[in-house]
Amino acid sequence: MSESIFKIGDVQIGPNAPLFAIAGPCVIESAQTCIDIARKLVDISAEVGVKIIFKASFDKANRSSISSFRGPGLEQGLQILSEVRSATNLAILTDVHEASQAPQVAEVADCLQIPAFLCRQTDLLVACGRTGKPVNVKKGQYVSPAEMSNVVGKVRSTGNEKIMLTERGTFFGYNRLVNDLTAIPAMKELGCPVIFDATHSTQQPGGLGDASAGRPEMAPLLAKAAVAAGTNGLFLEVHTDPKNAKCDAASMIPVDSVRDLLITCKKISEIVRS
Repeated sequence: MSESIFKIGDVQIGPNAPLFAIAGPCVIESAQTCIDIARKLVDISAEVGVKIIFKASFDKANRSSISSFRGPGLEQGLQILSEVRSATNLAILTDVHEASQAPQVAEVADCLQIPAFLCRQTDLLVACGRTGKPVNVKKGQYVSPAEMSNVVGKVRSTGNEKIMLTERGTFFGYNRLVNDLTAIPAMKELGCPVIFDATHSTQQPGGLGDASAGRPEMAPLLAKAAVAAGTNGLFLEVHTDPKNAKCDAASMIPVDSVRDLLITCKKISEIVRS
């Protein structure tokens, strides 16, 4: 089955479209932090020639500990994401955790994202599909590439064909994620563009007891390998001060490092696609 072709904002998505990136902080910490990161991404995009979609979550409902920072919530979070778009003109992607949130989020976001742990939640998938907006479903850490066929079918049942799937590693037990890069072509056969999440793939879930550990220095290696394997785009959690980020500090990369990574990945993508 051939991959769907559609747009997220001004970013062309599909089998013959250029490599693009989804990037931003794990969670919305403040309007200023998001705008500062987004403006750096705008500059990088213009310099490198790779389109970037801004990503940040208004709520992180699956944090390790009850005391973990979750974000500003739906109302304030969507307002901040609107401010980011106004300040930068970047397309916006954000997580949806509950079916009831989908219509309101779709008024602001250009793409709705289903978190990995929720990728089989039928009502959530259907609600996001019914908005008519592009939907990015992160493959659960417990789900095989082939099983994502059922996930895609749930979204397609609404008539929405604008579906992306994101590979982000598979549980291997004891705080370990492992990537199988053959998942990229396998999920493309479902007719969906595939994204590779290079930063979450370096996570060590629960590795700090009340939070995830990680090896962010491995993200560039994984990103380059995924582009060589044919991924349509890259997902990167970035921050101006990763070590002090309020969520996923152990796996995020500095936003200033994105430039060189995208330069290299763009070259690899052009070789693969030629």
